[in-house]
Amino acid sequence: MQNGDSTHPWADLPAALSEALDKANKVAEDDGQLKAFTTSNAIDAPATFGIKSSGAPNAVLVTVSNGKADIKTGSTDEALFTLSALPEQWQEFMKQTPVAPYQSYWGMFGMNIKQAGIEVQGDQNAFAHWTHVWRRILEILHDAYAGPTPEDDQPEPDEDHIVGRYTYITSPVWGKCKVFYEQAGEGEQEIVFLHTAGSDARQYHGVLNDERMRQKCRMTAFDLPAHGRSFPYEGYWPGMHTNTEDSYVGCIAALIKKLNLNKPIVCGASMAGQICLAVAARAEEVGAGGTIPLQGSDYLNMERQWYDRSPYVNQALFNPEWIYGMMSPTAPLKNRQLIWHLYSAQAYGIFHGDLDFYFGGWDGRERMKGIDTGKCPVYMLTGEYDWSNTPAMSQATCDKIPGGKHQAMKGLGHFPATENPKVFVGYLLEAIDHIQKTRT
Repeated sequence: MQNGDSTHPWADLPAALSEALDKANKVAEDDGQLKAFTTSNAIDAPATFGIKSSGAPNAVLVTVSNGKADIKTGSTDEALFTLSALPEQWQEFMKQTPVAPYQSYWGMFGMNIKQAGIEVQGDQNAFAHWTHVWRRILEILHDAYAGPTPEDDQPEPDEDHIVGRYTYITSPVWGKCKVFYEQAGEGEQEIVFLHTAGSDARQYHGVLNDERMRQKCRMTAFDLPAHGRSFPYEGYWPGMHTNTEDSYVGCIAALIKKLNLNKPIVCGASMAGQICLAVAARAEEVGAGGTIPLQGSDYLNMERQWYDRSPYVNQALFNPEWIYGMMSPTAPLKNRQLIWHLYSAQAYGIFHGDLDFYFGGWDGRERMKGIDTGKCPVYMLTGEYDWSNTPAMSQATCDKIPGGKHQAMKGLGHFPATENPKVFVGYLLEAIDHIQKTRT
């Protein structure tokens, strides 16, 4: 463990937050989200966790019981687990609008932005069990100290323009499946949207309803087999889902063919951002006329954790919490809550199985140079708050693609289409224009 600078103003976290702790406790008493997370007769004994600066003996202690959480200070000897970070890291986290990756403890903990000094001490299973509570407590402490992070404005719609229906497709590996798809728009440019791992196409409702997109494009978004509103595929066993390049590309190609789409642009984020690169490399096979990979790169590998497919951890709580901190802190709360809801709603093992592809299952490092961007232009977009696939990673991939383009997106994170559709569509239209102008 690395020790922090004992002279740093945040070396003693309880002291740095001293004026905010009483306020945080009062907020915690009536906080609707915290009450929703803690009200359960299954909590039959108090549980305490700590939050502290590295090397310091003092900690903020949080004791959770049925329907409440009490915040105090004391020794980590009382804690099941402790969230530890360097003083300067807590200082960044506690700014009113943190910069990436300090918008969440998960972001600080890191995947591809590895930071020294971050450590979860103590019972790791308890850390996973209580992830929803410690996340909310950190938000309450942040807001009590710095004030709430200002949210981006978002117009409230009164009308929906999306039509959804089912169709049958047959794809490699997965076989025959009844899948759900949605469409909107009257424009000439066809575009297919792909959702992230362990989620579904409701992520794109803001984009499908955007007037600018409806005028320019005929949009299609669909739920992968066994995801969201689509049915399980042939041979599916609950908990045994896995995703591969061939199954994924084949599924996209089958839908494009079934719906008789004419050289559509294919756009998707995260896992879907990676498959967009595979689609570009296999454009003739798929029938694609361009791709817009969001949060994508040619290879991503890291140590897997199994809390998202564990009999000892509630995945309906853990999965959405793990990805919640990948978003921009300025995104409207309603949109961040939608992402949380979608990740909580998927079937057991779906998220983990999709990550079989995302984490090491996709390797396009030697194939990017072969993409023909005349036939299938590639315009990559990456949100600045994403700590799993950073803008630098996407740029490094783009540099390998002859004629490829990449742009980092300000104020957006891992789920740009959902976090702030209004802002995202501005970037998206620029990418579509580029593809239309450069496609031969």
